[in-house]
Amino acid sequence: MDVLERVSRLARLDRPCLVVGERGTGKELIAARLHYLSRRWDKPFVAVNCAALSEDLLDSELFGHEAGAFTGARDRRIGRFERADGGTLLLDEIATASSRVQEKILRVVEYGELERVGGGRTLRVDVRVIGATNVDLPAEVDAGRFRADLLDRLAFEVVTLPPLRARREDILVLAQHFAVAMARELGRELFAGFTHEAEAALVAHAWPGNVRELKNTIERAVARANADEPVSEIALDPFESPHRLARTAVGSAPATDRPSPHLKDKVSGYERRLLAEALAGADGNGAAAARALGLGYHRFRRLLAKHGLGQAAARSAS
Repeated sequence: MDVLERVSRLARLDRPCLVVGERGTGKELIAARLHYLSRRWDKPFVAVNCAALSEDLLDSELFGHEAGAFTGARDRRIGRFERADGGTLLLDEIATASSRVQEKILRVVEYGELERVGGGRTLRVDVRVIGATNVDLPAEVDAGRFRADLLDRLAFEVVTLPPLRARREDILVLAQHFAVAMARELGRELFAGFTHEAEAALVAHAWPGNVRELKNTIERAVARANADEPVSEIALDPFESPHRLARTAVGSAPATDRPSPHLKDKVSGYERRLLAEALAGADGNGAAAARALGLGYHRFRRLLAKHGLGQAAARSAS
């Protein structure tokens, strides 16, 4: 409610802003609220996902292009900025835009001017820009991946959405809402509620996917449950199964097909680890490390050489 009240006040100010939050926290919903509570409510609300397009495609999508601007550009295309003229443009995942595209966005935010790709005529638009991201933009500026001047213009106000784990009192309220809606979608007369165990599981979960993850979980649980019984089982991990596939790297064989290390290899690895730990504990003193392991010094040196630790020991001693 605190965030919504702040957004309601911000909506009246015709300034660019940023909506920041983890995935699934509702950044696009907040951007829509900013638009529909503003004086621009009856003008277009246009959204574009910057992460879904390559640099050239995003450039064309945002600013449009003239016929013949590049191979395949047979007709003039009106960009999203022009389509949002008089209204609001949401730049979702704005941190993924290239530096070149960021520079062109800055010009629109600063001066209300743009040029279509392949065009030479300057066009004017009146657009409120809202950027949304799930990354730390000041850190991206420090790393040289985001323009500081664009961040300065967009950060007139920054709305940070709290993750669901930071507002656990909302979990059961949202769960009930999603459950009732799902029961209605399934044609059921009523929703029988959750068991205490199910509610405890919902509140205890960390919800890395936030509200989106909660919605999917609740809808799945209601769909699986009997219509006349409270929901008792919450499948927090939809992949959970006694036949679940092992996680493997792309192109690698399943874990069950990999040969297990031979006993000799295991013993050798254990031996090497003991030698390294003894050296570290003796501050590189080979004689002290040998005594700690109950070995003669010459045998200790041979083992170091066998495992490639001799040079490391010499460096430590020096």
